[in-house]
Amino acid sequence: MLVLSRKKNESVVVDDRIVITIVEIRGDKVRLGIEAPREVPVHRKEIFDAIQAERNAEERSAS
Repeated sequence: MLVLSRKKNESVVVDDRIVITIVEIRGDKVRLGIEAPREVPVHRKEIFDAIQAERNAEERSAS
């Protein structure tokens, strides 16, 4: 895992196509802005995990 320190309005670029910007810092919460091509799915981790679990359940029931 790469760990970086960023301040408000600073960004990180991933693969020349995705820009993650620190929008706001309030106490222990950080708000991120993510610019990515429309074809690149961007999800919070808990939503991604739920999508994966649903896909796995569908694959098991199809087998």
